[in-house]
Amino acid sequence: MASSFLYFTLLFISIHTADGFLEYMVDRCEFNSTELQDMEYIYSHYYNKIEYIRFSSSVGEYVGVTEFGVNLAEIWNNDTKALNLMRLKIATYCYHNVDIHDRAILAKSVQPSVRIKSKTSLSGQHPAMLVCSVYDFFPSEIKVSWLRDGQEVSSDVTSTEVMPNGDWYYQAHSYLEYTPRSGEKISCVVEHASLKEPLITDWDPSTDQSISESATLTAIGASILTLGLILLLAGLIFYRWKAQGQTRTHTHRPVKSTLNRSYSVVQ
Repeated sequence: MASSFLYFTLLFISIHTADGFLEYMVDRCEFNSTELQDMEYIYSHYYNKIEYIRFSSSVGEYVGVTEFGVNLAEIWNNDTKALNLMRLKIATYCYHNVDIHDRAILAKSVQPSVRIKSKTSLSGQHPAMLVCSVYDFFPSEIKVSWLRDGQEVSSDVTSTEVMPNGDWYYQAHSYLEYTPRSGEKISCVVEHASLKEPLITDWDPSTDQSISESATLTAIGASILTLGLILLLAGLIFYRWKAQGQTRTHTHRPVKSTLNRSYSVVQ
C-alpha cells in the first residue's frame, strides 16, 4: 500500500581503494510511494568522501560537481547508449526493488498495545488526568483520541510526538485533563493501519496500577499511624499505672518511732 509518508533509500556501494585513497560509487532510490513517477534514481561517484559527478533520473544526464566531474560528465553524456541504459535504471533498478521492499517490509504493520493510567494533573485546572500510552506499533502514522460517555473530547487534550523505540517500533502518549463525574465512561480510541476498525480501550480504575499503588501506600501509612497511636496509648497507660504504684507505696510506708530513754546516775 503506497503512502506519501514513506521515504526509503536503497543503496548499492562499490568501493575501490589504492594506496590509502578511497573511491566509491553509490546507487540510490528515493521515493514516497510505489508509483514510478514518485521515484528518483541517483548514481554518484565519490573520491575521498567528495562527490565529483552525479547522474539523476530527474535530470536525465550526468552533472559534474567538481571541475574534474564537469569534464568527465561532458564525455559520459556523449555516450548515448550508456546514457540511455542509465535512464532506464529508474524502472529496472528502483521500481523493481521498491515493489519488493514494499510488499516484504513497508506494507507490513504491527498492532499497538494500549494502556491507560491516571496521573497527577499538571496544569491545576482540573483535579484529574489520564494518560493513554500506545506502544510497539508500526508504521509510525497513528491517531489517538478520547471518548467521554461516547462523545469525542476536543478540549484539554495534549499529545506527544510519535517516538521511535529504536527497534523499528514506535510509541505515543495522549493526556486528558478532566473533572470526574459519577458513573461516567472514559475511553481511549486508537486508529492505525494495522487495525480494521478503531481500537477502543475503556479506563477501569480497578485495574489502574497507579491508583492501586496509591491505595497501598495510603493503607500502609494508615497502618503505621494506627500502630503509633496504639503504642503511644500503651505507653501512657503504663506510665500512669507506674506513677500510681509509686504514690501508694510512699503513703503506706511504716514510720519508725524514737524512744527517748533517761538514765539516772546514783552516787
